[in-house]
Amino acid sequence: MVTIVDVAKHAGVAPSTVSYVLSGRRPVSAGTRVRVKESIQQLGYRPHVGARALVSGRANVLALALPLREGVHLPVVMRFVTSVATAARAHGMDVLLVTADQGAAGLRRVAGVDGFLVMDVGMDDDRVPILRDLGKPAVLLGHPATVKGLTCVDLDFEAAGARCVDHLAGLGHRNIGFLGAPSVVYTRNTGFAQRTLTGFSAAAMRRGVTSTALPAEQRHGSVRAVVSTLLRELPRMTALVVHNEAVLGRVVECLRAEGRRVPEDVAVVAICPDELAERLRVTSVQLPAEVLGRHAVELLMAKLAGHEPPSLTLLPPKLLSRTGAKNGIQNNFATNAVE
Repeated sequence: MVTIVDVAKHAGVAPSTVSYVLSGRRPVSAGTRVRVKESIQQLGYRPHVGARALVSGRANVLALALPLREGVHLPVVMRFVTSVATAARAHGMDVLLVTADQGAAGLRRVAGVDGFLVMDVGMDDDRVPILRDLGKPAVLLGHPATVKGLTCVDLDFEAAGARCVDHLAGLGHRNIGFLGAPSVVYTRNTGFAQRTLTGFSAAAMRRGVTSTALPAEQRHGSVRAVVSTLLRELPRMTALVVHNEAVLGRVVECLRAEGRRVPEDVAVVAICPDELAERLRVTSVQLPAEVLGRHAVELLMAKLAGHEPPSLTLLPPKLLSRTGAKNGIQNNFATNAVE
């Protein structure tokens, strides 16, 4: 294999001179530069990854900032990570996963990367000012309250929450519950959770639906308690929206343990990955992790190429009904409500 030393000997210069020609970091006379480039061509020299990074001025690395903290559901997160890594490799880029919950400090620690992808975005995320200060291209998977000067891509979670209510209200349900993310996620003012709840509540008011919304903790034993609380606070509930894929299976089990058949007595609509909803046979709004991850990388590569994408790209929610039930529900709490 041809090395930089071989090129230097062929051109009659020092190896450092070849490096300077490749990197452009120091001036080299026109004649010497021509000799070095001719030697590179004649010998068929191919710079390794580090040398190519010098030539391009890039590290060929993207940082994916994903704090692994309470309330983050790892299986879904890994779908995003896999999608980002696959899309990045298609562009010849590696991905550095930043998992420590260090906020702004964590971004500064890896400031040498070519660009940033940021997940678990808060409505008032403290990482946004640092991204502006660093001056590196960045794309957020999620969006804060203000997106001016940013590039963000997300599922339209507010529309997703509303879509669930509209679907159920259209089927005749007048009492609809909502079980959301763990309480710590709302305390952090995380965008996707707040927007889904906002969309649900606004649609329930618009459709004249009686509703109750509660956070659902992921700790063992807490799901049964929150389901019991919801049924007590909304005794005529015939439908339930679940925005917490980590507890969805247990929620269905607990409803049945409370004597409520799914979907005959309580129709369940979840915002979750397709395969989970398919396994539980519940209607769902798709959580397009793969599409979002891939689109985020494409937006970041466009920024690295000097383009300026839109500040906010929202994917419309897609609802898939799986029960196929068209008959009316007859139970102790409601009549003629259908799923």
